[in-house]
Amino acid sequence: MTRTPEQSLLGKAADYRDRYDASLLFPIARAPKREELGLAPDTIPFFGADLWTAFELSWLTPRGKPQVAIAHVTVPCETPNIVESKSFKLYLGSFSNTPFASADEVRERIRADVSEAVWRGAPAASSVGVRLLTPELFDREPIHELDGLNLDRLDIECSQYTPAPELLTAAFDEQPVQEVLVSQLLKSNCLVTGQPDWGSVQIRYSGPQIDQAGLLRYLVSFRNHNEFHEQCVERIFMDIRRRCRPVKLSVYARYTRRGGLDINPFRTSHPGALPPNVRTARQ
Repeated sequence: MTRTPEQSLLGKAADYRDRYDASLLFPIARAPKREELGLAPDTIPFFGADLWTAFELSWLTPRGKPQVAIAHVTVPCETPNIVESKSFKLYLGSFSNTPFASADEVRERIRADVSEAVWRGAPAASSVGVRLLTPELFDREPIHELDGLNLDRLDIECSQYTPAPELLTAAFDEQPVQEVLVSQLLKSNCLVTGQPDWGSVQIRYSGPQIDQAGLLRYLVSFRNHNEFHEQCVERIFMDIRRRCRPVKLSVYARYTRRGGLDINPFRTSHPGALPPNVRTARQ
């Protein structure tokens, strides 16, 4: 049976369990929101992944000494489910008073549990990627803003705060271009609680030149929109693809963390390497 966001613990009081409990993970099907975009499961026109960073991971050694780490989790976008973020936070919190033999055991436990949740209901399953950074590696974690031409430099008037794809236009009668455009003005709201989600977005494309002022107004139009991060990025990708008809397109958003987690969806029209999971200053 498909579980809905409203059935999750989002916006509800929850017991914080400190003993390992994989059942806390709450998968939500991707299909309903993709159907809103006119996408059938066998006609998804993009590749990519959701890049998670977990900053609040801790467990005990067999002798009871606490350990801490940062976890990078990569969930392929072809999985039938996402994991609701509060359930992920509660799941990671359940490690806190549980003994594990090593960081490797913790990593493999997370890999197995999250893989099962995001692939649940699929005829075939694969694995998510999990990388743990222990404290001796913390100082190697860089901070870097998304590369590209800053759309926010434009002095524009904004009046639409729900997604308005009609704002997107491109110069179809001119020579094609290759551009990387960025904005830090992306804001949407949680689908269930309405709490604000703040993000930066990078749009890399080749094809008819996209009108930059219209694109910035379009990104701002998400300001009062209620959707999960992954769904917003797929909506942005599909709106640009349909309205501006680029030859190649990728959309990458980095959202500020909530509950010790940040979620950074990446969608691209052509297969290739994922972007590095490097946090921005606001994250």
